[in-house]
Amino acid sequence: MQALARIHRECLDEWLGQRGHLLPWAPVCLGLGIGGYFSLPVEPGGGLYAALAALGLITFVWAWVRPGIWSPLGYGLALVAAGACLAGARAHRIAAPVLDFRYYGPVEGRVVAMDRSASDALRLTLDRVILARTSPDRLPGRVRVSLHGDAVGAAVLPGARVMTTAHLSPPQGPVEPGGFDFRRHAWFQQLGGVGYTRVPVLTVAPPEGAALRIFRLRMAVSQAMRAALPGDVGGFAAAVTTGDRSGVSQGALDDLRASNLAHLLAISGLHMGLLAGFVFGVLRYGLALIPVLALRLPVRKIAAAVALVVAAGYLALSGGNIATERAFVMVAVALLAVICDRRALSLRAVAIAALIVLMLRPEALLSPGFQMSFAATTALVAVFGWMRDGAVSLGPAWIAPVLGVVMSSAVAGAATAPVGAAHFNAMAKYGLLANLLSVPVMGVLVIPAAVLALCLVPLGLQGVGLWLMGQGLRWILGVAHRVADLPQAQGFVPSPDAVVLPLIALGALWGILWQGRLRWLGLAPLGAAIVLWAQVERPPVLIADTGGLVGVMTDAGRALSKPRGAGFVAGVWLENDGDGADQAGAASRWPRDDGPPHLPALGREVVHITGKRAAKGFTRCTKGQIVVSAVEIAPTGPCRIYGPDTLRISGALALYPDRIVSARDLAGQRLWTPRD
Repeated sequence: MQALARIHRECLDEWLGQRGHLLPWAPVCLGLGIGGYFSLPVEPGGGLYAALAALGLITFVWAWVRPGIWSPLGYGLALVAAGACLAGARAHRIAAPVLDFRYYGPVEGRVVAMDRSASDALRLTLDRVILARTSPDRLPGRVRVSLHGDAVGAAVLPGARVMTTAHLSPPQGPVEPGGFDFRRHAWFQQLGGVGYTRVPVLTVAPPEGAALRIFRLRMAVSQAMRAALPGDVGGFAAAVTTGDRSGVSQGALDDLRASNLAHLLAISGLHMGLLAGFVFGVLRYGLALIPVLALRLPVRKIAAAVALVVAAGYLALSGGNIATERAFVMVAVALLAVICDRRALSLRAVAIAALIVLMLRPEALLSPGFQMSFAATTALVAVFGWMRDGAVSLGPAWIAPVLGVVMSSAVAGAATAPVGAAHFNAMAKYGLLANLLSVPVMGVLVIPAAVLALCLVPLGLQGVGLWLMGQGLRWILGVAHRVADLPQAQGFVPSPDAVVLPLIALGALWGILWQGRLRWLGLAPLGAAIVLWAQVERPPVLIADTGGLVGVMTDAGRALSKPRGAGFVAGVWLENDGDGADQAGAASRWPRDDGPPHLPALGREVVHITGKRAAKGFTRCTKGQIVVSAVEIAPTGPCRIYGPDTLRISGALALYPDRIVSARDLAGQRLWTPRD
């Protein structure tokens, strides 16, 4: 009994020790509710939302009217319920029609975004869409069209109304069961159709009035950047100032990813923080040099206010995507803390930023950008806060800045590495080296030069700032290229099970946020995540949803049935396997003969048939065969056939020795999944 009483007393002391440190748990609870909504196999009905709302209200009122040591649990439950309701409300509020058929014909719409696809093709996103033979109530909210062939050289103005002839189809589901669901991603972008065109894009009406004025300004600045700094340097400059990455070549992107420098392309917390910090520092110390102002005005608060305005302008110029919104919220919270005489860099500030982002865009919780950004920020604030509270020194003044940069890169890299590996299946082995050589250049030269160029625009001398900016970006691209060329610069890892990342997040957050000895319990979910990841089982057989590609796991890696075609699907499968081979290399593992491609797997022979000629020649199958065909076939014999009609319903398939898993089953019946 005494032992039980002692355990109870120590646990109560641990709980009481959390007082004053509970705010950072608020976004965790909200995120649990949001994650719960997205993990449901069936879209919730009104009854469940009503029950959740009632639960949240009851627990909140109970905690409010009966304050005590357990009231935080009531607030936590209310936040979990609110998160689920918030995500559901957001998903329903932005609902827009999605194509349920393949379309070929004229497409007309207004250009609201431009970017590049993974194949380096320019893409236009159109709203106010008009399609032939399609009733207004079935028109998608937006469509995205890639330009190929004769359409490549089209001169398209931002905000203009354009027309072309294009192939469109509904957003596709996961390329393998449990994989990234593009349909869900497209739903929250109101993207109801994707496709391509090979004919010229014609301008129906030029941009008019104030519509998309900021978008046109962005594109004008981007074009000016690329005119002043040709090549990838200009594309890089446009990306870090306007968010327009269309000028960066695929080769440069590959080098940046292989060296773990791709984050420098995205306007994220680093860029927003560097810009706001530079403006804040220059104004603060500049005003401090004028005694009459320094003695009469709160120069620190004035500098923070101006930096906040500049950061807001940067947000508008960048296009205001999710990553940039998240970065602005975090910077705004820090600057407002300075204005209100509060500590700018604290876990509370990070928690407030996370709450704002999740309330505005609950779907951001699932994005790699949100996860990596807040993982890095939370880890940096926790580590440097611990050093500050413990009076840990980085050494003499002459070496402290260098060690600070090294430690920042190491901590941020360690925090984001598992998230990046889980989403992108690759780890840059020399990423720390590349960041140490590049991030200081971004902060010391590139961002200040961009601000200088902006300040010199009225004098027509912006070229001076752009030249300096180009030198810094040229250095970063050179570092990326050289690091990417190092032997085995990238390591590849298989995709983990869906539970692994939540376990990592739970363990890390518990260790950082909990106060007291029980924080070491966070090692348990971290250890479980490592074990589960190490034992992950990849599907022995994968079948594409069109029947156009089959992948069979062998001792040498996954063998693909075709060396060309379905390249995107092939690339994702190999990435998820943690396999660094390309499609042609993986196809060489598949034995070839005069008949249809086939390979033993699961103790059975897998046969893949493509094309009408091969289908006509395949008239009989044998017992135990698994036959996959991209065209309809009707062979005689006791084999298992997966044809286009079957796969159209099931989606991509994963075959295991004891079960068959379909993408449709794992995706469930949600707003963004097609109805039967």
